Amino acid sequence: MRIIFVTNSTSKPKSVHLATFIAILFLCFIGFIQGISWLDSKYNGDVEEKKSLINLKLDLNLGSFQKNLDIYATQIGELQARLMRIDNQSQRLQDFAKEKLKTNEKIPKPAPIKSSGQGGPFVPEKNFTEAELQSFIDKLTLDIERHEEYYNNLEAIYLKQSVFKDTLPNASPVNAPFNSSSYGWRVDPFLGVKAFHEGLDFSADAGQPIKATAAGIVISAEVTPEYGNMVRISHGSGLETRYAHAAKLLVKEGDRIKKNQVVALVGNTGRSTGPHLHYEIRMNGESLDPRKYLQY
Repeated sequence: MRIIFVTNSTSKPKSVHLATFIAILFLCFIGFIQGISWLDSKYNGDVEEKKSLINLKLDLNLGSFQKNLDIYATQIGELQARLMRIDNQSQRLQDFAKEKLKTNEKIPKPAPIKSSGQGGPFVPEKNFTEAELQSFIDKLTLDIERHEEYYNNLEAIYLKQSVFKDTLPNASPVNAPFNSSSYGWRVDPFLGVKAFHEGLDFSADAGQPIKATAAGIVISAEVTPEYGNMVRISHGSGLETRYAHAAKLLVKEGDRIKKNQVVALVGNTGRSTGPHLHYEIRMNGESLDPRKYLQY
């Protein structure tokens, strides 16, 4: 069967087989359907891509927010621990105050927080921004540090006035500077997180003699997981010194020790990254800052 196309009266008629015409229409229809499908898939693909980008940004923002929360939680936890230490130290000083303390030595006081007249229009409370919260934490940290320094100085003055000269741990335990790690908060060398360091680390060669900083009696001379080979010496009235990470112990429990007597040799035992002496002073189990007592 043929289909005849007549454009005008003067032109020659054109004809085409019906089967061919149907085939052409079918091909055009298939092409049209494919075009629609391509446009639809492209549109949906763009939408999915945009959704993926939005989800990625949300994940990144949530991750950053969670990281900041973890940082703030760590900082606040550290401040709480420091406040607890100050509270314990304050209680010890109250006990010390029951005895009359006579000294001409001046006690440095923490810098006072100045205040002035208040007034102005009412402004409702608003939420902290991250920058404001960090600024507040930094200010509180500085305030705590001032009070820690004040109480450490006060406690040191008491001990210098209240114990016998030979039992005050004011000598240097080794002939080396304490430049490895100081007393107070630091980044833990093993875990990489903030932790309180309860003594001084003296950078010294292995085998160097470790000397008692005051006269006393050896409480223990043993190996512990954290301190390695360690000597503990009691100086009376709850005062104690510790000498840790030694290569060799030269005294035993119960020995009477004289000031500057060699009690061990520098080593690298226990939780240690290299040869050094970890030295502590404690009062009734609580650590004190050895820097307040050392005399070179």
